[in-house]
Amino acid sequence: MAVPAAKMSQREPAPAPSDVTVTPVQSPRDRDAFVLFPYELYRDDPNFVPPLLMERKDFLDPRKNPWFQFGKAALFLARRGGQVVGRIAGVNDPRYNEFHGTRLGAFGMFECADDVRVARALFEAAATWCGAQGFGRMIGPMNFSTNYECSVLVEGFDAPPVVMMAYNPRYYPALYEACGFKKAKDLWAWELSSSVAPPEKVARIAEKVRQREGVVVRAVNMKDFESEVRRVKEIYNSAWEKNWGFVPMTDAEFDHMARELKQLVVPKLLLLAEVKGEPVAFSMTLPDANPALKAAGGRLTRFGLPIGLVKLLLAARRIKRLRLITLGIKEGYRRRGLDAILYLDTLKAARELGYTGGEISWTLEDNHLVNRAIESMGGRKYKTYRIYERAI
Repeated sequence: MAVPAAKMSQREPAPAPSDVTVTPVQSPRDRDAFVLFPYELYRDDPNFVPPLLMERKDFLDPRKNPWFQFGKAALFLARRGGQVVGRIAGVNDPRYNEFHGTRLGAFGMFECADDVRVARALFEAAATWCGAQGFGRMIGPMNFSTNYECSVLVEGFDAPPVVMMAYNPRYYPALYEACGFKKAKDLWAWELSSSVAPPEKVARIAEKVRQREGVVVRAVNMKDFESEVRRVKEIYNSAWEKNWGFVPMTDAEFDHMARELKQLVVPKLLLLAEVKGEPVAFSMTLPDANPALKAAGGRLTRFGLPIGLVKLLLAARRIKRLRLITLGIKEGYRRRGLDAILYLDTLKAARELGYTGGEISWTLEDNHLVNRAIESMGGRKYKTYRIYERAI
């Protein structure tokens, strides 16, 4: 069993480096230890949201996660005195490198005690593995690309994470920097209340665009879900193709994620914008399921009874916040006001459904067009996440 976070402090006498061993995950027992370590590390952290154990195991299973159809990852555990004190994954995403014309390795799944020696040993293990793959630099954390959970929280520790966003202890940025990492890019999260009326000028312009361009915004048709997924997929891979860090999802990846998210979708909050019948933009806003996941405590069943499931379902009824995860517009239709239309229609639907507000995340720090649009709608930047990089 891993040592609780309260007992892992850099302020305690530091053991010799040789006391820390890092080994690859090879056995089912190692894999279980890899998955379970965060539950111990964050045990006393009130903001930690335990993911479902079954979901985390499936995510790391090459038979169940379609990312492994093209990508490779090596998992490592750090131990001291036989106890787990950290974990990391080395990541090789050939689609990322092919798409961007780079030779970058990556790392992800990083969790660590507050001890720079443990962190250094973990990063060196990932770097050595990435070097053996032929890479000269390493970027992360990415689990296993920007299409999944990524980045390190560096500002905004007072609020718990929303669904599918990263969370980590306050000491993580210091560990990264002590191990030679530099900032590659910051990602921003915005808070928005549904009670705040959008500026009259923005609403007026959006309606003019709606009329002039013949924009029709509709909710997804859940009875034709597979066809709707194909429409969204086409927009998604077109909308972000020039964004930093983006890599197109394969059909298998996209379909897999769509199936997983289907149970969370509120149709009125998954919107498609059409111009002359052609789908050209979409936005996806989900209820923040994290309070329900926290209530479940990582397990749907205990002692053979669906205790966690019952707690999850009861907590789900009280969800009042949302996360706007994606808003994408096809090339050729940008800078025409479609983003404002989708923001306004989402805000209207959220009010009608009784949601109080939520988070828009994440946006690139230098995507000034999108960031200004969010600010114009009353958004407030309240969290900063960071992707790091270093030479191998």
